[in-house]
Amino acid sequence: MNSQRIAVITDTGTDTPAAFAREHDVRIVPLRINFSDGSTYESGVTITPEQLVERMATEVPSTSLPSPATIRREFERAHDDGYVAAIFVSISSGLSATCDTVRMVADQLDDFPVEVVDTKTIGIAAGLVVMEAVRMVEEGITLQHIGAMLELVSHENSVFFSVKCLDYLRKGGRISAAVYRLGTALNIKPVITCNEEGAYVVARKARGWERSIDTEIALVEEQARKYDKVRVAICCSSACVDMFDELEERVLAQVDNAVEVIRSGISADLLVHTGPEIVGIAIQGV
Repeated sequence: MNSQRIAVITDTGTDTPAAFAREHDVRIVPLRINFSDGSTYESGVTITPEQLVERMATEVPSTSLPSPATIRREFERAHDDGYVAAIFVSISSGLSATCDTVRMVADQLDDFPVEVVDTKTIGIAAGLVVMEAVRMVEEGITLQHIGAMLELVSHENSVFFSVKCLDYLRKGGRISAAVYRLGTALNIKPVITCNEEGAYVVARKARGWERSIDTEIALVEEQARKYDKVRVAICCSSACVDMFDELEERVLAQVDNAVEVIRSGISADLLVHTGPEIVGIAIQGV
């Protein structure tokens, strides 16, 4: 129970599971998706991942961060709903200016304290930090301590993901031309992760889609050995949703200290840069 009346707010780039967000009143600020005809959509609000994929057959759009006015309105809504403060958990500042914009807006609020957490990661790995923020708030940890504690939690998170087609990562400038050329020519699928600065780097390379999935699971298994217990999250785009059961079974078989496995979809704004076929696995030390 959130007796402190501290709102937990995030952006769509964290892929916080929808059911969890509804249950715990996590407020979500949408990133924007922009097409060349001038139309702009709010991720998860006015365009779904499935609708985006359909339109990507003819055009790959661009993304942009939420406007300062949109972010401010979310804080004002939380205040009007009876919250007295907020924690905002953002996707990596190394991948989006969302975090910096949220900080700018928060600094302009006089009567509504906000702690902003840069997760230095993306997708469900950042969503795990959101879920931890909710747990801390409901356990009664004060706002002054939550920010610093979540920074530590973020350092204990890792994410690994693979895509079937490298074109989208290249178009968005997320991988180098050399990685793209090698991958395309030799069917090399890089498994991507986030470094300490929160930028994309290649964790390992594999030949072919199936081996890239094997490599993801192997990387998660290696990471799990650092902890007594871990929480694992699997994310699949709608084109890969039939892989959820197999992935969970394999994770539980190979990561024997996993105390929980969470499933998540992938937001429309993230699909812009990864393409319609993506599978990722995040791991959090408990």
